[in-house]
Amino acid sequence: MHIDLISKVAVVSGGATLIGRAVVNALVSAGAKVVVLDVDEAGQSIEEEYPDQVKFITTDLTQDQQIKHAITQAQQLFGSIHILVNLACSYLDDGFASKRQDWLSALDINLVSAVELTRVVYPDLVKNKGCIVNFTSISAECAQTGRWLYPVSKSAMKALTQSMAMDFAPDGIRVNSVSPGWTWSRVINEVSGGNRQKADQVAADYHLLGRLGNPEEVANVVTFLCSDAASFVTGADYAVDGGYAVMGPEQNKPAIPRLAG
Repeated sequence: MHIDLISKVAVVSGGATLIGRAVVNALVSAGAKVVVLDVDEAGQSIEEEYPDQVKFITTDLTQDQQIKHAITQAQQLFGSIHILVNLACSYLDDGFASKRQDWLSALDINLVSAVELTRVVYPDLVKNKGCIVNFTSISAECAQTGRWLYPVSKSAMKALTQSMAMDFAPDGIRVNSVSPGWTWSRVINEVSGGNRQKADQVAADYHLLGRLGNPEEVANVVTFLCSDAASFVTGADYAVDGGYAVMGPEQNKPAIPRLAG
């Protein structure tokens, strides 16, 4: 299947992350021009890699004026926007010990910023019959020990996707989400000491495919959802999780032989 996004303009929040960079690469490869919004100056290197197709704008997504300024810049440079990918998030989470300000900060970044960014881009999306892809997570459905803020915000993002899809359908705007499983990312890279083999070994117990996902594998699904190939898809959540979501407590180990043994 050939994905064609030529003449499309996309905005990707959190595009300086490993997964974000893969999303930008995939969109550019399909022909789109991409605006990356992030507080991480590492995003500048993406613009340097694709000087004609990518613009990086340092943006604190919790600041409404910065969002408006960034989108104005994007429109002046590339024109009207067709695609919005809400990927930016915070991993701030100390579970039950998290204070009120931690909750407000995490929800502001992980949830409210996506709403405010959508609000600013919305007129262009209406004009272009555009689309939105939100990032949820396997954490939206499965409790994980010691984590409260991240799973709750991602569960809310999944509900938000459905509400957006419902209310924006009359405008011709499609809204979907992706829920990655464990994916090679900055956080896993740091926690594992950069040891991908070790990370894959740990992830093998939780994913039917026996490994971490690659950022490119998530990006491929995002690009599909942004394309005409997904023209009749809205309100859906795509699990890009190697089978994590379907694995119950028995994992993928036969139970009967253990009983009989």
